[in-house]
Amino acid sequence: MTSKKEATGIGQYAAVTAAYWGFTLTDGALRMLVLLHFHRLGFSPLELAFLFLLYEAMGVVTNPIGGWIGARFGLRLTLFTGLGVQVVALLALSLTDPAWTLALSVAYVMGCQAASGIAKDLTKMSSKSAIKAVVPTHAEGTLFTWVALLTGSKNALKGVGFFLGGLLLELLGFQTALWSMAGALCLVLLLALLTVHADLGRAKAKIRGRDLFAKSQEINWLSAARVFLFASRDIWFVVGVPVFLYSTLEWSFDQVGAFMAAWVIGYGFIQAGAPRLLRKTTTVDHGARAARIWAALLLITTVGLAWIMANQPPGLHMGWTLIVGLLVFGTVFAMNSAVHSWLIVAYSDSDKVALNVGFYYMANAWGRLAGTLLSGLVYQWGGLSGTLWGSAILVGLALVLTLPLASPSKTEEAST
Repeated sequence: MTSKKEATGIGQYAAVTAAYWGFTLTDGALRMLVLLHFHRLGFSPLELAFLFLLYEAMGVVTNPIGGWIGARFGLRLTLFTGLGVQVVALLALSLTDPAWTLALSVAYVMGCQAASGIAKDLTKMSSKSAIKAVVPTHAEGTLFTWVALLTGSKNALKGVGFFLGGLLLELLGFQTALWSMAGALCLVLLLALLTVHADLGRAKAKIRGRDLFAKSQEINWLSAARVFLFASRDIWFVVGVPVFLYSTLEWSFDQVGAFMAAWVIGYGFIQAGAPRLLRKTTTVDHGARAARIWAALLLITTVGLAWIMANQPPGLHMGWTLIVGLLVFGTVFAMNSAVHSWLIVAYSDSDKVALNVGFYYMANAWGRLAGTLLSGLVYQWGGLSGTLWGSAILVGLALVLTLPLASPSKTEEAST
């Protein structure tokens, strides 16, 4: 039977997760709103990439510091702060004016996106870290299932947010869409304030400043691999594919949003189902092996798609070939991401999980930052095939960095 303490912990985790789901819808919608609205205003691919740079860059600072704050003061503080900052960012972004100069528009939107990036990383770190507090020690299989369900559901909802963003832009316009999203998120924040009471995730031991970067070898290698894994996705995902679909294939805003939504939703469902697909992956040793296998499969997939798009074999419709290829890429990438997300929590002890998750997602932010910048640069210089070849190179580097992964029993935490 579940003890009263365990039931309370699970209830608090459920409340944190529900708030994160609400936030995720607005985060996905905001990404599509900004991308399509400013593309319509005439921004180039590189200028569009710059709009998202600070959004990604904030994760480099927010994740480790947020993890330290969460471990020391509890995850409710980081969760509430993240939700509140997102409301402010949405309202601030609604004040943009098409009459502004290009430089002012880019600088202002980058600032608003920076605030949104801080909000995203605080809420994500809070929810991911909360899992370790309620799953029994050494129950790696259960931990894998819970992490996969949270990560998969988050990405599925972000995909719904992509579709919602394109639809709101089409129906309500940019400003009204932002106001409606801010109002909905205020309700989510109010519900979180009423339901999240416990200091979930607060460390029992004293947290020192040096604990921010004192990690085991496994966490360091996994974090380094994460940088290149997510750069390999965002190099084509942020600017290249949406702009290609709109400009070259002449899709409408809602069609672009629907495809990006379908891709992320499918990606989320695959992540959530990863434990069932990898039934024998029940220990961290199995997980390290799975990380290497799936990275190799992703490399083969990406090289194949890049070659086809660059050479355009006769008889193949490039639009459908791209769509099918990206669906295959998404499937294999989702398995990679699910295994990585599980391993980082499995490699952490309960007291330092917020610190380690924060450090890991700092690496994730570096990857997204690099991928975002490369997406605009490479697409502008080499087109969509250039972004796919760049993705293949980055996947290869991620594969190399998973090779040293081993069981945490073979090494001790650097901080102990």
